[in-house]
Order: sequence, then structure tokens, then C-alpha cells
Amino acid sequence: MTTPRLTEPGVLPSQMIVGAIKDGWITASDGSAIPDGNVQPASLDLRLGSVAYRLRCSFLPNDEPVEDALRRYKADERTPLRQTGMVLEPRRPYLIPLIEQLALPDGVRAKANPKSSTGRLDIFTRVISDNCFSFDEINDGYHGRLYLEVMTRTFPIRIVPGLALNQLRLMVGNTTLSDEEIVELHAKTPLLYREGQPRDPGEVIASNGLLVGLDIERPGGLVGYSAKDDTRVIDLSNVNAYPPRWFWDEVTAEPSDHGARIVLRPERFYLLLSLDNIKIPPEYAVEMTPFDPTNGELRTHYAGFFDPGFGYDPLDPDYPGSRAALEVRAHDVPFAVEHGQNICKLSFERMIEPPDRLYGAVLRSNYQGQEIALSKHFRREKRDGPLPQDLAEDSFPADPDQASLFSIEEVRPELNGIRH
Repeated sequence: MTTPRLTEPGVLPSQMIVGAIKDGWITASDGSAIPDGNVQPASLDLRLGSVAYRLRCSFLPNDEPVEDALRRYKADERTPLRQTGMVLEPRRPYLIPLIEQLALPDGVRAKANPKSSTGRLDIFTRVISDNCFSFDEINDGYHGRLYLEVMTRTFPIRIVPGLALNQLRLMVGNTTLSDEEIVELHAKTPLLYREGQPRDPGEVIASNGLLVGLDIERPGGLVGYSAKDDTRVIDLSNVNAYPPRWFWDEVTAEPSDHGARIVLRPERFYLLLSLDNIKIPPEYAVEMTPFDPTNGELRTHYAGFFDPGFGYDPLDPDYPGSRAALEVRAHDVPFAVEHGQNICKLSFERMIEPPDRLYGAVLRSNYQGQEIALSKHFRREKRDGPLPQDLAEDSFPADPDQASLFSIEEVRPELNGIRH
């Protein structure tokens, strides 16, 4: 037995996830080894398998295996996922069996969420398991395959087998901190910073999670991005590759009595940044939860997990945290948001023990210290002027055979966020 006895409630850290893999709680259905690099401080990246099904509609299996329900809801027969990739068209659901499968012991359950880069591209994903009544929640003691529903809402995307679009968190017992515990924790170990200083405990608001404000007063006027329609394909294997101006419109704020505002267009996808910097101590993990729709026709955040160590520097106790990227969509009517307005929530979960690897520089984490909300797939180019020579229109790769123009090696000039 390589996984320690689970006697305390909490989220399993990286070293216990490694032990769970060795103990056979998590295995690969294709017989491959699970890459150590897919083990994050408090989660495991889940890989796409080798086939995909185009669906007529989304579904839950309820009291039957996923494969049985799939026969009723698939639009056509399975399509092989080849190494050259498969293009998923916007607003069409697909179901893809994942490589990882579970054999959880009694007392251990799991929860899934999209990876940060997935959410920042407006790709909607959720895990389905056999005999389940809800998405992304895997029952205590579950044994079986996992399946990922994928729908890209805005951009056509190219995927390949082995790509990770979402991640899994293992947990035992009641892991969630109450609002009172969150406020007490902030008073002892600041969780939110503004302008480089810890937020005063009297200013911190917890209501089913810690509320975080929006930044729309930024030097230079650029406060975020809204997604363009009808763009070319984004190959998710390409990092630091694409010119933002081909996929995104810049968002600037207008003046208001509160300093600045933006008006969100209905059903448009926006990437914005939090005004508050966030610091996650090693003893805790965080999930960004959707903003309560009773506060307006607004949905924020589609990718939920923040790892222990986000915005935290073990060598600098005064390090002022990192901003969160906010994925925002208004529904039905235009919706105004003001500078500093609280539009997202952080739910804190206790770890069983601190992880042996933290989010940040050691793991070459994509979004530590970020000042821009775009995903790792986009170049950090100058806002004005001509495109770089290698990104001129007639030299941009149109198919995967030309993808060598963009190195798959992860160049990360920025240091997930609305997450990691």
C-alpha cells in the first residue's frame, strides 16, 4: 500500500495522487503509464482517448452505463482521433472516452473541472461516469470508465489523442471551509491583495465563498478581450503561436461615477482580470464557482480549480498574489459591470496535507503572476503595428502538416486565470 491511510477529510495532494496511481486507483485503459507531469499539486490532468462521438444532444446516463445511453444519443458512429488531429466545430457536443479510469476505494470520491486554458478558449467540458445523475461529480468508491463531453462555444479547435482538457480532484469527507473559516483564515494568512497590500479583513466578504472584484481601470485602457466570430481553427497543441488580433477584440472601459464600466453584449464571451490578487497557501485548494445568477443575468467562470501555491511564493511571505482570469458571459440582455464589482467566488477546500509540488515557478505554471487573461496558445505581441513576419496571412499554417512553424515546446513568457 503506497497511499497513506485516509483518516482525515480533505483533498488528496500530489504525493497521494502518485500513490493512488501506484495502488491502481487510477489506471490507463490503453495500458500506458500515466505521465508524472500530469500530476498537479491537487489534481490530475485527464487525457483524451483515441475516438470521439458526435452527439445529437447532451445527456446523463442516470441508472445505466454511459455506453448504453450513448447508443440513443450519438449522431453518428465513432470517429478515430488521429495524431494529425480532429477539428471540433462550434456549438456541437462531442463525447470522448478518456484514457484514465478509476477504481476508487470506499470513502474516496472525485470531482472534475476544465483546465484553465480550456476555459479561456470558451470550451465547455464536463465529465460523465456510469450510472451518474450529475456532471463532473464521481461517486464515492466509483469503479469504471470516464467520458468527457466537449463543446467549443466560439472557436473551431483541433484536438489530438492524449491532450488534456480537464482535470480530476480526489477528496475524502467534508473538505469545504465555511464562510466564517475563510474570513478567519484571511485574517491570519491574507488571501486577497489589492495594490500590493492585503485586503483589510473588514473589507473581505464571504457568502458561500470568498467574493473577488473586477479590474476595469488599467493602464493603457485595455481591460480585457471579447471573442471574435467565425475565426480560423485553433490547434490546441500549439503554444505561444497565434496572434490575438485574429481571434479577439480588445475591450476598453467607459467612465462612470464609480470610475469605469463596461457593458457586456449578450452571449458574447469575455476574458477579464480580477482586481484582487489571490494567494492560495499550500494547505488549501480552491475552486472558482459560478457567480449566483440571482445577482443578475451574468455567468462568470467556466474553469474552476486553483492549485495550492497559486499566487504564493514560499521564499517571500509578503508576495502579493496573482490575478485571476475571469471568463464572463452575459445572457439575454446587455449587462453593465463596474470597476471593483464583485463578480466571482472562491470556495476553499482543506488539503489532507500540503503537496510536495506547488503551483508556480518550479512547475513552470502558465499563469503565475499573470497580467493578461489570454490562454497560453496566444502570442504576447505588440497591440499596434504590423504582424511579425512569420505570422503574415500567407505564411500561417492551414493544416496540421504545417504545424512545425509553431513549436509545441512550451515557451511561457507570461507567468491560469477568470484561474490558473
